[in-house]
Amino acid sequence: MPETVEKMFANVVRRNPGEPEFHQAVREVLESIGPALARHPEYANAQIIERICEPERQIIFRVPWEDDRGRIRVNRGFRVEFNSALGPFKGGLRFHPSVYLGIVKFLGFEQIFKNALTGMPIGGGKGGADFDPKGRSDREVMRFCQSFMTELYRHIGAETDVPAGDIGVGGREIGYLFGQYKRITNRYESGVLTGKGLTYGGAQVRREATGYGAVFFAEEMLAQAGDSLEGKRVVVSGSGNVAIYAIEKVHQLGGRVVACSDSDGYVVDEEGIDLELLRELKEERRVRLDNYAKHVPRAVAVSGRSVWEVPCDLALPCATQNEIGGAEAADLVAGGCVAVVEGANMPTTPEAVRILAGAGVRFAPGKAANAGGVAVSGMEMQQNASRDSWTFVRSEQRLRETMRDIHARCWATAEEYGLPGDYVAGANINGFRRVAEAMLAHGLV
Repeated sequence: MPETVEKMFANVVRRNPGEPEFHQAVREVLESIGPALARHPEYANAQIIERICEPERQIIFRVPWEDDRGRIRVNRGFRVEFNSALGPFKGGLRFHPSVYLGIVKFLGFEQIFKNALTGMPIGGGKGGADFDPKGRSDREVMRFCQSFMTELYRHIGAETDVPAGDIGVGGREIGYLFGQYKRITNRYESGVLTGKGLTYGGAQVRREATGYGAVFFAEEMLAQAGDSLEGKRVVVSGSGNVAIYAIEKVHQLGGRVVACSDSDGYVVDEEGIDLELLRELKEERRVRLDNYAKHVPRAVAVSGRSVWEVPCDLALPCATQNEIGGAEAADLVAGGCVAVVEGANMPTTPEAVRILAGAGVRFAPGKAANAGGVAVSGMEMQQNASRDSWTFVRSEQRLRETMRDIHARCWATAEEYGLPGDYVAGANINGFRRVAEAMLAHGLV
């Protein structure tokens, strides 16, 4: 980074101690945008970097709730409203024990640029709680969500801040959250949350959007290199919502997903992951992935090791942040991987990105490749505002067009700034530039 930008980054670290994920996300952006800063000195004069790195609002609150044994539990809730230069804050809620302010800020910071890349008028934010829904009954999850929304409702709205789901927050949780919001406010404000059920204002393809979108981006990336998904051997990390729909779309487009994972290990099925069985295990029975091998004798379950040691042509990390480190990147290179497309938020460490780049492996950052989820969330907001409902076919086509446009923006911006093929630089510069121009137009806010 240029010395002046390095000083800005040092100031971010000083002002936000003990938040390594946030530091990593900021550094990744700042390392890429030097060419844009050199071409646009007005950004530095207006202190755009300092302003983008400081959230507009950070909300932390207590969430008391009662478990099924009558015991009172207390968790901590968060909502970081990071940047509204382009529109109302938009970003998911994550319920997971690892959630703390630094995780929420990293996710919210990434969301600014991801949302900008969609071309939609939405700002960036994120939220969540250190609550673990795993192993909890439906009624316990309902009581937690109602308590969480009892505080959150005063900070959100269709023209202010529109949360959605993330890890640990699916259709069940969104339903409970929306019900409590409606109960408290006495308003049926469909546009206040996205990821809703189809019976009460949800959008077709929203559940599939992040996984589908990552594969559509991979399809565009391979096509740019004169290649396709047909016949590709693919490895996907995770076995939740994003991973399941990434697997589905890879299979539809002619690829073969041979391995996926969960927090205990991974499973390999050389004939291709049986998607219906995977859905049953993870969405209905909510059991560990090693049960897959008990139903499919040809499959092999491996515990306590990384799925990235399985040879592949295409890697789709769809689990969580920093899951591909230096060792995992080296395994991917050795296994013949030609492209890594991030379906999760920041799953690849800076060291791993350098190793992949050095080996000529094409790399798509999450802020571009996994923008499909927020893109369809934006479409859900559009449908809610117009009291409309689109078909699955129309929604999927719009998603595919959006991912094609994001790919084109990243590719063209990288070339414009003399960095052909650098999707990280293309995504960061394009998103940063759009937000910066809006902030300049708004003046000192």
